[in-house]
This record gives sequence, C-alpha cells and structure tokens, in this order.
Amino acid sequence: MNISRKWRSRSLIASGLAAAVTATVLVAGAGTGAAAGGGRHDAQRDWVGSWAAGVTRGNLTGTSSVGFNNQSVRMIVHGSVGGSKVRVRLSNVYGEKSVEVGHATVAKPDTATPALTDVDPASVTRLTFGGSPSFVMPKGAELLSDPVDLRVGDDQDLVVSVYFPTPTGLTTFHSTSRQNSWSGNGDLADDAAGTGYTVTRTCCWFFLAGVDVLRDKAAGSVIVFGDSLGDGNGIAVNSNLRWPDQLFDRMQSKVRHKALPGVLNVSRAGARLSHEGLEPGDGGFAGFPELGDNAYSRLDEDVFSETAAHAVILDLGINDIWMNNDSAASIIAAIRQLNQQIKQRGYTVLVGTLGPFEGLMGVNGTTVWSPEKEATRQAVNDYLRTHRDEFDAVVDFDKVLRDPGAPSKLAPAFDSGDHIHPNGAGNKAMAEAVPLHKIVR
Repeated sequence: MNISRKWRSRSLIASGLAAAVTATVLVAGAGTGAAAGGGRHDAQRDWVGSWAAGVTRGNLTGTSSVGFNNQSVRMIVHGSVGGSKVRVRLSNVYGEKSVEVGHATVAKPDTATPALTDVDPASVTRLTFGGSPSFVMPKGAELLSDPVDLRVGDDQDLVVSVYFPTPTGLTTFHSTSRQNSWSGNGDLADDAAGTGYTVTRTCCWFFLAGVDVLRDKAAGSVIVFGDSLGDGNGIAVNSNLRWPDQLFDRMQSKVRHKALPGVLNVSRAGARLSHEGLEPGDGGFAGFPELGDNAYSRLDEDVFSETAAHAVILDLGINDIWMNNDSAASIIAAIRQLNQQIKQRGYTVLVGTLGPFEGLMGVNGTTVWSPEKEATRQAVNDYLRTHRDEFDAVVDFDKVLRDPGAPSKLAPAFDSGDHIHPNGAGNKAMAEAVPLHKIVR
C-alpha cells in the first residue's frame, strides 16, 4: 500500500518550521493507532482523538476551489471526549501550493448568546506551531499545533478560527459538515462577538482535520469509517444527531465504570469502496471531488494516522450499489480486503450491513433503486451475517432501519424524506445497534 501524503507529513515536517514542531508531530505519531499497531492503550493520562473529519480536495468551482484571501474562517466542531489540553490539526493535503496561516485560535462557544458565531472571550486561546503564531503549511502537508491549556468537557463543542492573510487557492476541506461555518474579511480569529463573520454557510470545515485532547484515564478512540449515513445527511444542521455523535452519548450513559474512548467520525458523503468521487453514477449523478477517493486509498489518511485509535466501524458499500451497480462479489471482496488490512494493524473491526434505499431518486428525477440492486444488497448482507467469524462484529444496521412490512424500504419513522438517509431517530437506532463491549475496553 502506498503511504499517503498525510501520513508522510506527520513524520516529515515541511521546511521552514522549528524543530519543536517536529518534536510535537513525532509525539502525535507515537500515540496513533498506526505507530502503535492499534494496540491496547491502558487507562492513563494520554493524548486521544476527540474529533476528526475525512478531508478531500476542493471542488471544481466555488469557495472550496477558490479558497480565501485576507479572510478568516470560523468553524464549530462537536468533540467527544474532553481533557485538560487541546491540540489542533490543520491540513493542506490536497492543496496545490503552500498556505499561509496568519493567526489561529481555539475557544469554547458563548452559550449565553443565541449567535453561534459568538465565543466565550475568556476561553479564546491562540494556537502556535513550534512556538510561532503564524506559519506556512507546505503543499501536501498536515501540521499539528502545540498543546494549549484549555480544559474541555466530554461532548463539548469547540470553535476553531483561522485567518488566511494571502490567497490559499484550492482548499482541503470536508463538505457535508451538517454544521454552520462562517467567514469574514480581515483577521477575526480573536473576535469573540463574531460580528465580522458576514458569510454563513451550512457546510464545510476548511483546512481542519482533527482535534486531540490530553485526557486522564485515556481509553483511545473509535473510528467510524462510513458514508453519508455516518456523515449525517438526514439530520438537521447544527443538531449533532449523527449516529457517531449519538454513539458517544450512549457510551457516556452506559459506560460509567470504565474509561471512555473518543469517537472519530471520518465518514464522507458519497464515499465508495472502489470508485473515485469524480466518477459519475446512476440517476444523472455527475460526481464531485468532495466525495473523495476510494476506500482503499483512504486507509492511511483516515484510519491508520488517527490518534490512539483501537477500533474501526466500517460501513461502506451502498453507494457502490446504487451509483455504480457493482456486483455483490466485488463489494464483498472489497469489505473483506479492508477488514484484513485494518485487522492486521491490530485494530478491532466492526462491519455494518447495508441499509435499504427503495424510493431513492436521482438528481434527474428517475429512480435509482431496482430489484436487481436490491438483490445485490441482500446478497452482501447475507454474506456478512453468515460469515460473522471473519469480523470482530457485524452491526446489523439494515435490521434496525428497515420497514418490517417492506424490508427494501426505510421504516417510515426513520426516513428523513429521501428514502435512504435516516433522520435523528434513525441515527439513534443505528447508535444503539453497536455492541459497546466490542469498542470499550
């Protein structure tokens, strides 16, 4: 397997940064599942992943393509586990040139005001990289900030604000955030009131890849490696009802006697096992860069480099069916291969069955479901159920989401309206289907 640019960048820090940055990144590498082989992390004070996003190349047009110039971006992330210190990962993995960061901060939201752009003034903390408040992210690199003293609780939102003084060009980003982000002119990274952020988007984390925390009783983290169901396409914006979010909420309520792992959701809308984002699909689907690369090529970037991860929940394949009409044999072979590669690194692997999608319409108004595609989905699910011994666990998402009277369809109570993506209640049902004893040690 080729080592991704992101994985290399953590070991080989780009030129122009102080040696302290190298030391910081090497510490991060020592705590990752890849460096540690996905082995056991005993409950102790350690760095763990609290939040992550699967990033991709910017699209062919729009802000993700053009980027920012003398502008600031403010982004909210919904963390899982909390800790006494924070460090932030910024990524230029898919950039076409170096990107200058003039100023960056992390803060807690100001819950006393209704404006989501507002942050708690007392919590605004400047991020530095090798001691410098400004720095350059070389093309293809990802950089890890110095640790900062900011105590955050479990299930805590954090606000990351970044000022780009010069043209960034093509961005590295995550599109389907289901979370507002904002931008405005000039350096607004310290702006607690957020009044200068004049452009509101219902999408997108730009150049932001992860947040780690230093935690007592650290218990590693769990990666959700999925598609738009994990990305939360069927939930309300800013609701944080993605099933990985609700999985962490469930662990908080159930796992009181053990250390709590973080949940890192690197799911990506439109993700496929064996196809690229730009590949077209049925129903007039044109394909977009934001959908990212095939799953095989994402392992180093989105799985093996995440901090202190010990388990992976793999839920991919439905897009290969409805978009590309792949055979059951090819989908099963891809899932088995991914399982083998992840398990040989020492991770626990849980694999999800594929949910129903009868009624899903393409962008051109035609149906993309067919009896033949349904037969493929059923064949994949039958294989997973009858070959459970190949995996550490099989999570039967299909069983909990389907309509008992019409199993090729989502249950009406769980349907967000497009007949493939579950609503908040459906996401809760998915979270409740995950066997906690397989991911909490």
